[in-house]
Amino acid sequence: MAIGWKRRGEWAEFMPERRILASEDALRTWLLETLRMPPNMLRRMLAQDQIRTAGDRLRMHLFPEEAMTTEPADEPAEILYEDDAVLVAYKPAGMAVHAATAEQEQRRASLAHAVACHYAWTGQSLRVRHIHRLDTDTTGPVLIAKHALPHAVLDADMRSKAIRRSYAAIVHGCPRMRAGTIDAPIGKDRHHPSRRRVSPTGSPAVTHYAVEQAGRELSLVKLRLETGRTHQIRVHMSHIGHPLAGDTLYGGDGRLFGRQALHGEALTFRHPLSGEWLEIQAPWPEDMARLRQKI
Repeated sequence: MAIGWKRRGEWAEFMPERRILASEDALRTWLLETLRMPPNMLRRMLAQDQIRTAGDRLRMHLFPEEAMTTEPADEPAEILYEDDAVLVAYKPAGMAVHAATAEQEQRRASLAHAVACHYAWTGQSLRVRHIHRLDTDTTGPVLIAKHALPHAVLDADMRSKAIRRSYAAIVHGCPRMRAGTIDAPIGKDRHHPSRRRVSPTGSPAVTHYAVEQAGRELSLVKLRLETGRTHQIRVHMSHIGHPLAGDTLYGGDGRLFGRQALHGEALTFRHPLSGEWLEIQAPWPEDMARLRQKI
């Protein structure tokens, strides 16, 4: 059942059942178990008088203005979904989710900079809090929390694998098994600092896949991640003998495509305040759509 809420300035207003507001213990339980608030955040907000009840209303100070810590880019990000708690931005190919070097920071060329530009243009004074990442040359949706409680709730959902990410990849050849699960741990490649590999001593990694369009030289594969290791889809598809087109780091042919042919199609998550399930889809980039025509 969805939790009803409204924004009232810097406060969020909820109308839980009257029995929940009737006792301090019931309210604490509701905040911890239903709203999924971290215990340390609950203690701090209670101590600072940021949780208040009046009649049948519960108000929480969830939306304070914050100093922006990321300098805005010149152009805003493309926004796929936004409300007062969360935002989903589209990340194009060639753009990092956040700056990893001083040069990238100086160029203001990351998705975080583009989201900061969106905030600036729309009069929102917020930090940029991304919940997950995509490789620089992978396209698709990136989930961003706008305030501390949504950030904490979505971080926990990410760790518990409650956030579902669906991808489309164009791979070389066609897997013999048209659908399956690749359960193979992934670790660093000691011979190549930016590459990962399947390794018995690596971190657990699970990828589910299904061939949607089979071809002799190229095939379209839909994938769902159960874990989120660095380069996971790229490593796993290469491991079973079907690297992504254009993915020269893992055995793909760069003459066919100028980057790895990987696109995040959809992001499914529980809204951190209402608890409703949302599915946000991202349209295919033009270059991958053209490559698909060659299957």
